Amino acid sequence: MSNALTSNTNLASYDYIIAGAGGAGLSLLHYLMESSGLSSKSILVIDKSFQKTNDRTWCFWEKEPGAFENLVHHHWDTISIHAKGFNKELSTTPFTYKMIQGIDFYNAILSKAKLKSNIHFQEAIILDIKVLDLSNTSKGATIEWEGGAATGNYIFSSLLPFQMNQLATAAAYSQSIQRNDSSFKKAPFLWQHFKGRIVQFEKEVFNTSIAKLMDFNVPQQSATAFMYQLPLNEKEALVEYTIFSENVLSIAEYDQVLNTYLANEFPGQRYSIAHEEIGAIPMTQLSLSNFQDPIYAIGALGAAIKASTGYAFQFIQLQCKNIVQQLENGQPIQAQVHNTRHQFYDAVLLYVLFHHKMEGAEIFKRIFAKNKAATVFKFLSNTSNIFEDIQIMRSLPTHIFLPAAIRVLLRRA
Repeated sequence: MSNALTSNTNLASYDYIIAGAGGAGLSLLHYLMESSGLSSKSILVIDKSFQKTNDRTWCFWEKEPGAFENLVHHHWDTISIHAKGFNKELSTTPFTYKMIQGIDFYNAILSKAKLKSNIHFQEAIILDIKVLDLSNTSKGATIEWEGGAATGNYIFSSLLPFQMNQLATAAAYSQSIQRNDSSFKKAPFLWQHFKGRIVQFEKEVFNTSIAKLMDFNVPQQSATAFMYQLPLNEKEALVEYTIFSENVLSIAEYDQVLNTYLANEFPGQRYSIAHEEIGAIPMTQLSLSNFQDPIYAIGALGAAIKASTGYAFQFIQLQCKNIVQQLENGQPIQAQVHNTRHQFYDAVLLYVLFHHKMEGAEIFKRIFAKNKAATVFKFLSNTSNIFEDIQIMRSLPTHIFLPAAIRVLLRRA
C-alpha cells in the first residue's frame, strides 16, 4: 500500500471505510454483516487499537428481544427513583431495562468480523479524512493514517475531538469551545460525566429485582447529579455517580462521593472493587462534525445521543440500521435520528438545566412521580406520541418551562 496521497490510483479502495471501532463503528459493522445485500462488500475498519477493554456499560430499555439480546448481562423489570423525601418504585412493563457490558459487545462483533475475508482491519492513528473528486458525476473519500492511506466510496467516522473515556481531553475540549465557538451561548453544551464501580460485598446486600435508576441524594455539584445502582446479584452491583454539568470533576471528587455513598448505604459492610469505568458524554445540539457526502458522522459525533439526557445506545442502533437500509436501497444517506418535535423538547430542557432555571433533581422527580415508567421511557427514546408528551409536560411548572420554550423558539428564528 502506498504511503503517499499523490497517486490515488495506487491506494487500496473499499466500498465502506469505518473510522473508529467503538460502539457506533462496530454497530454499523454489525448491521452491514447482517445485510444480505451488503455483507460481501469490501470494508476497512480503522482504529488506534483493537485490544478492547471493558471501558463502558450500556443500559437501555426494549419491549422485545433486540439485536444484541445474547449479550445482555443483566435486566430488570422494576426501577426506583429517589430524592429528598421521595422514594418511588415503578414497573417498567411493557419495557425491560437491560445492561450490556462494553467488552462483550466489542468482542462479539470483532470476532465475527475477523472471520470474513472481505472485512479488513488497520490499527493506526487516523490523520485526515477528506472528500476526493473522482469525476464530475461521482465522489469518493480518502482516509490517511500514520504510514498509509486508502480510498472508499463511503467513509463513516465516529472519531470525536476528545476521548469519552478520558476526562482530561473532554475538559480541554469544553474549554476550547467556550473560548472559540460563537454558537456556544446559543446552543448550550453540558457533559454527562460519570465514574462507576462494580462493587462486590462480602454479604448479601442488594435486591436484584430493582434497578435504582436515579438516586438524587448525593452532592449535586451545583448541577444535576445522581447515583444509579444496578444489582447483578445479591452481593454485586454497578454503582455509578453521574453528573450533568458544564465541567468535569477530578477523579478524586468522584471517588469521594462514591466512597461516602457506599458507606452510608451499606454501613459496616465490607466490599471490594472489581471494575471501574469513567467518562464524559456531550449533551448539546451543537454540531460536532462538518463532514460532507460521502463522509458521514455516526455515534456521538453524528448526534446519535439524546441531547438532554446523554442516552445513546438505542439511538446509535437506529442510526446504523437506517444507514444500512439506505445503502441497500441506493438512497441518499440521512444520518439524523432525532425528529424536530423531540429536538425542541431537548433544547428546552437543556436551556433550563444550563441556565439553572430549575434543579434537575426536581425535574426528573416530578416526571417520574406523575407518570408511568413506560411513558417516561417512550418520551426519553423519542417514541412518545403528542398526548404522552402533553402528559409529561403537565408534570413540570409552566412558569419555568414556557418562558424557556419561548427563548428557544426565538433563538431558532
